[in-house]
Amino acid sequence: MQKQVNAVTFKGNPLTLVGPKLKAGDKAPDFTCLHVLDPIKLTQTPAKPRLFSVVPSLDIPVCDQQTRKFDESLAKLKDKVACYTVSLDLPFAQARFCGAANIHNMKTISDVHDHSFGKNYGVLIEGLPLALLTRAIFVVDSKGTITYAEYVPEVTSHPDYEAALHALEAAH
Repeated sequence: MQKQVNAVTFKGNPLTLVGPKLKAGDKAPDFTCLHVLDPIKLTQTPAKPRLFSVVPSLDIPVCDQQTRKFDESLAKLKDKVACYTVSLDLPFAQARFCGAANIHNMKTISDVHDHSFGKNYGVLIEGLPLALLTRAIFVVDSKGTITYAEYVPEVTSHPDYEAALHALEAAH
């Protein structure tokens, strides 16, 4: 399996990511995650622009803010796009978070089963005592091509919301 050594930092400490570093123009890899308890693959997501907002855990304040920010910003796009928050949180915890936070425009998908999203998108952090995904954003167009990819250099920092939203709007 390909690795990205010292690809990101967590509180200044370098971390290795498992999987390839994807970029705009790459074909979006498939994955098998869980939405509640139903398996979901890339090929089962709608053939329209898709945003994948990857977070370490919805219980972390920056991840909470990231999910809320995208949920609010995406309200105006409604059915034109499909948007997902991806984490290794259990589907039950994701559902509880969305209910408590009043999240309606972002669906949560859990990569807890086999980490296929993490490995295929190069966001699985290696070497931590608990498996986590690094913070990243991917926009995939209706044909399955990545049009925007951001691996946030410092895991505790926010992504570039404006650039991601602009890329999502431009993808359709």
